[in-house]
Amino acid sequence: MDRPDQTTHFGFRDVPLGEKQTLVNDVFHSVAQRYDLMNDLMSGGLHRAWKDVMITTLDPPKGDRPFALLDVAGGTGDISFRAAKTAGTGFHATVCDINTDMLAVGRERATRQHLDDRVSFVEGNAEALGFADRSFDAYTIAFGIRNVPQIELALREAYRMLKPGSRFLCLEFSTVDVPGLDRIYDLFSFKVIPPLGRAVTGDAESYQYLVESIRKFPRPSAFAEMITAAGFARVKWQSLSGGIVALHSGWRL
Repeated sequence: MDRPDQTTHFGFRDVPLGEKQTLVNDVFHSVAQRYDLMNDLMSGGLHRAWKDVMITTLDPPKGDRPFALLDVAGGTGDISFRAAKTAGTGFHATVCDINTDMLAVGRERATRQHLDDRVSFVEGNAEALGFADRSFDAYTIAFGIRNVPQIELALREAYRMLKPGSRFLCLEFSTVDVPGLDRIYDLFSFKVIPPLGRAVTGDAESYQYLVESIRKFPRPSAFAEMITAAGFARVKWQSLSGGIVALHSGWRL
């Protein structure tokens, strides 16, 4: 049970811990239909390259060996679709997301791409997943873990989901480490992205939250320590695009 006095951040605001999930849900209900378009516009298409790095690192088997991927906070299906297109016939992905609107978009996309037999969609909470222990061969979460109210719980659940010898991969916005780029990135984030969100989705506030939430996320070394504390071994990260994002990796041994 959450204590009544527990707080967490929602962007730059402190909010009661029990309220954050509802606030995050409202953000993604608002932007779901234009979520993928905004990803292209905000990143100049770079999110596609970042996700390709994630799938290359995942390296799902090409043959008919069974391989079960759990893709958490993957509502519109982007990571699972990419994995399915590179994997063999034994591959199946389960997309688990707490937001029904994002899941609806994902199911529509799966049908259009004829991947609905290889990718399934389940509503669920990253902090309390409704699957049996050691059910999956890999766990991915892309640009979602910073929206989880209690990240430590989500990491422990990720560990619980994985079979021994399986991999955890998390793609998330990080800390820009190139002098000069950090100032340009901040200017673009705060002055361009919220107005762009208003123009494309009719919602600037949700994108104001999104850019603020990036600044509240732990630095790569601190997040790696959290992954290790959840039980994972051989934890490491790879910075991409000057630190705009990082791909974190850990193994359940």
